[in-house]
Amino acid sequence: MTTNHNTNRPGIIYGTAWKQERTATLVEQAIELGFRGIDTACQPKHYHEAGVGEGVATSLRRGLVERTELYLQSKFTPLDGQDPARVPYDPRASLSEQVAQSLQMSLKNLQTSYLDCLVLHSPLANPAQTLTVWQAMEQLHDAGGVKQLGLSNCYHLQQLEQLYHAARIKPAVLQNRFYAATQYDQTIRAFCHQQQISYQSFWTLSANPRILAHPTLQALAKKYRRTAAQLFFRYVSQVGIVPLTGTTSTLHMQEDLAIFEFELTPGECEAITALL
Repeated sequence: MTTNHNTNRPGIIYGTAWKQERTATLVEQAIELGFRGIDTACQPKHYHEAGVGEGVATSLRRGLVERTELYLQSKFTPLDGQDPARVPYDPRASLSEQVAQSLQMSLKNLQTSYLDCLVLHSPLANPAQTLTVWQAMEQLHDAGGVKQLGLSNCYHLQQLEQLYHAARIKPAVLQNRFYAATQYDQTIRAFCHQQQISYQSFWTLSANPRILAHPTLQALAKKYRRTAAQLFFRYVSQVGIVPLTGTTSTLHMQEDLAIFEFELTPGECEAITALL
């Protein structure tokens, strides 16, 4: 599968937040089991990015995968999302310099010469600052350090549209929390579909216990002899969403990868959509 920037992207991505000292082992295990997409961030507060790089490097040395088969995605996290004691760039530098320094740190941490996607972790305080950061990301794309650009934690359609229309290099990815409080981003997802922006979901399971426990989903899980989590991941995949999974369980990794072994009918997808 390719994005509008002709970059390979997997149907499901392994998320590495909050793994700390287990990061390298879990990333290596995820790749060995079959994950080809890895999501991280240059944000020591929540991610051990160097551990991701260690896990990837070990996988490459073992011959489990080639770098070109992997989709490595990291993020520039603005200053207000960083731990003040562990900012991975010079907080006194200009926004553009912060973005450049962050990418260099990510490339060093991940032991790679390029990212498949650099994501702006969240919009900044005002549109002008957001555009300044985006333009700095565009320069990094031009220089070859990044194949495509994305945005995360953007829950207002007007904000996304404004950036999209102002950007020279359009966002190829939007990564958001997928939950009821934002009406599951229905209008935003429609815009993404129209503009060929890949919509990635996080907290897809943990934010939706009601849906996972619903009789409709439970009945489908029984029919397909799958778990409720597999049914919901399969559903979001079939409606054009790329889910992130951050499981630390080998069994759950295997189950998450197995969602492409079966397919829901259009009617079954509609029945789940009605639960949102």
